[in-house]
Amino acid sequence: MPELDTLRLDKWLWAARFFKTRKLAADAVSGGKVHVNGQRCKPSKLIKVAMKLVIRKDQLSWEIDVLALNHQRRPAIEAVLLYLETENSKKLREQQQQQQKLEYQAGFLQTDKRPNKKQRRQIHSFKQG
Repeated sequence: MPELDTLRLDKWLWAARFFKTRKLAADAVSGGKVHVNGQRCKPSKLIKVAMKLVIRKDQLSWEIDVLALNHQRRPAIEAVLLYLETENSKKLREQQQQQQKLEYQAGFLQTDKRPNKKQRRQIHSFKQG
């Protein structure tokens, strides 16, 4: 297989395993969650080696340098070799993950689940009393 010079951004994000599908990757890029060299772009943007990407997903953020291009989705061990995350980004992301873990353990983290019967009763009693 010949070496790639450029690759679509959404395809690279999918191959590097930041998103499960290319559709999710394209939606994130279109929604402004991914910046290339500090600028917003389209999913069809052609990226090259040594470009800088900022990726925001959920409450986490990655600042990475593209090291290689791969047109196929490979195992996670190989996908990690496609980019290099900055030290600042690693520290910040680890702090964010630790903070989320603490919030979850303390019960402060909001979930998308509806309250169960017991919780609804507590809510009603709190509102009425």
